Amino acid sequence: MIILTTAIFALILAFVLGFTLGFFKKIFAVEQDPLAEQIRECLPGANCGACGFPGCDGYASAVAAKKADINKCSVGGQAVADKLAALVGGNADMTPEVAVIACQGSKECAPLKGEYTGLKTCRGVQISLSSAKLCAWGCIGFGDCVNVCKFNALSMGADGLPFIDREKCTGCKVCAAECPKGIIRAVPKDVKGAIALCSNRNTVKSQVMKTCKVGCIKCGICVKVCPDGCIVLEDGVPKVDYAKCSACGVCVSKCPRKVMKLLPL
Repeated sequence: MIILTTAIFALILAFVLGFTLGFFKKIFAVEQDPLAEQIRECLPGANCGACGFPGCDGYASAVAAKKADINKCSVGGQAVADKLAALVGGNADMTPEVAVIACQGSKECAPLKGEYTGLKTCRGVQISLSSAKLCAWGCIGFGDCVNVCKFNALSMGADGLPFIDREKCTGCKVCAAECPKGIIRAVPKDVKGAIALCSNRNTVKSQVMKTCKVGCIKCGICVKVCPDGCIVLEDGVPKVDYAKCSACGVCVSKCPRKVMKLLPL
């Protein structure tokens, strides 16, 4: 009898709860914009936030309300931009990008300060020690960028540095936002030119040489030998103007520390 009573009570309670939920769902239902729903169906559903909005739903609503451009979905790329252009119009031109690690400070090249026993995350090191390595600007090497990549485009190499798979990278820049050292940069996939794989802004040559075997020593040779005049030292790091760079490779061959490399890597 007790079992039967309990079962009946459970069924009644379930019915009441179901009816109540359905009732309040109708009352508090948020009317959906049909255009936003169409736009959402065109998006890949990665919800990576690269567009600057909280997921694909947020971006779809913004595009429908004409508060966002149609070419902000780096994951969907040109194909998605074209679909959105067909729906709402606008400029669908996109420049596919890929992430680059601006650091070559591997285990062999960048000495550690000592044995680190704290939280094994890059942000943990940044908060507690600023850096686990003698170089205060180099890759910490605990793979926070790998953990946040939704496309399996990053992996930690045996040398202690992240490796980027160009074919899988969508240029979403989530890894760049996660890196506490700011050494991950996005460059156009089809760009040809030189890039400095170092983020060390220390202007004292002897200190750079002590902290990293492949760190930029600010000698300025790349600036002097560039026939295109497209390289300047910005905050102690060579910066290339790709609108001028002819990818001649002179700076690469003359760099004494092999900091300068030609794209694509």
